[in-house]
Amino acid sequence: MKMKSFVPMLLGMMPPFPIQAADVLNIKLMTLDLTRDIDNHTLDDCRKKGYNAAVVIVDRDGAQQVVLRDAYVSRHAIEIAQRKANAVILSGVSTEEFRKNHADIRAELNEIPGVLLLQGGLPIRAGSALIGAVGVSGAPGGEKDESCAAASIKAVQERLDFAE
Repeated sequence: MKMKSFVPMLLGMMPPFPIQAADVLNIKLMTLDLTRDIDNHTLDDCRKKGYNAAVVIVDRDGAQQVVLRDAYVSRHAIEIAQRKANAVILSGVSTEEFRKNHADIRAELNEIPGVLLLQGGLPIRAGSALIGAVGVSGAPGGEKDESCAAASIKAVQERLDFAE
């Protein structure tokens, strides 16, 4: 087949609508193994520091993936951890950063169902992609909750970097 006759044939097979790259999206999702490891590392780090805590890992849509709660932690800590993780999914940044960036409307943001702007929620990223969040509650202060979450993400950072 000659090249000249081949080109018009290809053009005749073009669809009547333009195909765009945005029509199909590739997304990154966390595996259950990764979420369990993050949850376990978080709880272990809190325990090493002498804190009992609840830890909730959510996916990029805010759906719970793993929930752990120490025996001495109130069941309400699970909801608080979940709401911290949801705030991260809403904003794409840590709850501490979200609080600082929106201090003027923090009360209003806390009225959003399922969201709470207390320190202790961190994003989980594979490269630049937000793939989930970890929320921690139960340590004596949000900065301590956040330090446990940060330690867990650091423990799996190589796996997150490899997923990029």
